[in-house]
Parts: sequence; structure tokens; C-alpha cells
Amino acid sequence: MTATRRQSGPFVVGDKVQLTGPKGKMNTVVLTPGAVFHTHRGMIAHDDLVDLPDGSVVASTTGDEYLALRPLLSDFVMSMPRGAAIVYPKDAAQIVAQADIFPGATVVEAGVGSGALSLWLLRAIGPEGRLASFERRQEFADVAEGNVVSFFGAEPQNWTVTVGDLVESLPGVMPDDTVDRVVLDMLAPWECVDATAAALKPGGLVICYVATATQLSRVAEALRASGAFTEPDSSETLVRGWHVEGLAVRPDHRMIGHTGFLITARRLAPGAVLPQLKRRPSKSDYSDEDVELWTPGALGDRSASDKKLRKTARQARTAATAAVAATEAIEADAAGAARPAPDAAPGTSEPTDDGR
Repeated sequence: MTATRRQSGPFVVGDKVQLTGPKGKMNTVVLTPGAVFHTHRGMIAHDDLVDLPDGSVVASTTGDEYLALRPLLSDFVMSMPRGAAIVYPKDAAQIVAQADIFPGATVVEAGVGSGALSLWLLRAIGPEGRLASFERRQEFADVAEGNVVSFFGAEPQNWTVTVGDLVESLPGVMPDDTVDRVVLDMLAPWECVDATAAALKPGGLVICYVATATQLSRVAEALRASGAFTEPDSSETLVRGWHVEGLAVRPDHRMIGHTGFLITARRLAPGAVLPQLKRRPSKSDYSDEDVELWTPGALGDRSASDKKLRKTARQARTAATAAVAATEAIEADAAGAARPAPDAAPGTSEPTDDGR
């Protein structure tokens, strides 16, 4: 089955619809025949939304108006079940841009988490690309698979999830020199530098998403020490919204500040030696004590409890099952509408079953 989520057109049964109430609260429903959306501000029958154009305004039984829109991918990832912290849209957009993720690309992702970044990568590579995701924990893989299927309405055929360590599992999934891009979203990406270098094509790119300055420093030094990559480039993205209403134009009181650092490097050709940059010496040396501060334990690795992960995985699987059922119903209806009606019996003028 291929991903068949509708992006435009009138609402149909099985579509996800985002309802925004009078106070700006958003609720997402999957259109189901006979179902009703209940709120303390009245009810809205799902059947009343079917065949309405995207962007319609509907009234509840109490007269309150709700804006009905298909949720954007950014809306979905911010509200989907989470087993691990997600890559926020502002960072996902930078990953897609800085890594130059293109349609048809072969991409490796390590640290699938809750599947948020997987969704952005699948959208960017298109149906002709391939995404191979790796996750050490089965619980996180279950949550991610449920969320991806829930969004697309089916499991993408160009996506695989391998449970295991990237260093050990990558050679069995991706032959050397076959990968265009590698995205590392994990606690210790420096452990995967050699495996990444082997998998990437010459000129391919690795991008790492890390949370702390010590992680950023260590992965940069590991990339330099490998001798297989160009000089790393590091950045972070800060997003500040603005309040614009009449003459009241000012920054929002709250902003999305630091969420993580991004560091990128390109794969050198085999045997190539990176020319030395002419610059002043810097204090780049580090001691064994410094390395100890970079260990996963010292970095404060926090993980969700097994009980919470099992609950989140159940929620993701339930949403995925509902999405697949809705997709199958749409495909069945489409097949029924396209099936030609039976002809009248030979030698008679009796009408066929459809009354013709």
C-alpha cells in the first residue's frame, strides 16, 4: 500500500480535519460516517464536514463557529503521540535545507525517536527516494511507525526501520558508497563517524543534531580527526514571532529559543586530503578529563519510562490503524465507483440493475 493522504480538495471520509474554536484551541478529527465531534461549545457532525472545501467555517449546535482546515505537517508533529523528544519544525526545516535533501535521494536517519523528522524527510525525498531509519529501542520504533502511518494513511513503501545500533546494522542495510545523506539525531553521533563515512558517496553530506555545546565540540573534532570530511559547519536556529495588530507591532513575549545545534560536513573523495586553512591557532586541544565530560552519562541522557513508552506506542498504533482503515475505505469506494455496471441480458430490453 502506498501513502495516499489527500493534500487538497473537498473533505472526504477518512480525511484529518483540524477544527479551530473561538478561543484558538485546535482539535483534529478523522472524518468518520455518523461520528460527532463533542465539545463544551456544542457538537459538530462529521457528516456536515464531508464535501466542504478546505478552509470552511462551520457552526456547532450552540452556534459557535469553527474553522475547518487540513492540518499541516507541522501541526501534526506538534500534537502526535511522543515516545521521545521530537525535532521541532524550525530545526526540521533547517535539516532539510542544510542537508540539501532532494527528491529521489537515498537518506539514512539514525535516532528515529517519535518519527517527526522521518515525516519531513519522507516528504522531501518523494516516492522515488529511499529513507532507511535506525533506532536502538523497539518502543521508539513502534511509536514512530504508528505516527508515520497515521499521517500518510498507509506505510510508505520507500521507508524501512531497523532496530539496532547504526554502526553494526548500517553495512547490512546500505552498501558502501551508496548513500546521499546521513542524518544523525542521537546522543553520541561521534561514535558513528566511520560508519557514516563508509556509507556516503563522495560529496555526500552528514548532518548531526545535538543538544549541548559539549556534544557539538566532540562531534566536530571527530569529523576532523577522521580525515574523511570537509571542515564542519555549525549553527543553531532561533525563531521569534511577532504580534502584529494595527499599530501594536512588537515581538511576541515568548519565543522558540535554543532546541539544538546542527553541524554538517561533506564526504571527501577516497584518498583526498583536505587543504589546511590558513588561520590563527585556536585552543582546540582537549584532555582525557574533557572527554569524560562528553560521555553520555555526563550529558544527562534522559529517557521515558517503559510504562509511558508502552502507552504512547498503543496510542500511535491506534491512530495508525484508524488511518489505514480510512484509506482502505476510500480506495474501496473509488474502486466501486469506477466499476462498470452490468449490461442488460442478451435479447431483452429489460433495464440493468442501475436502472438504465
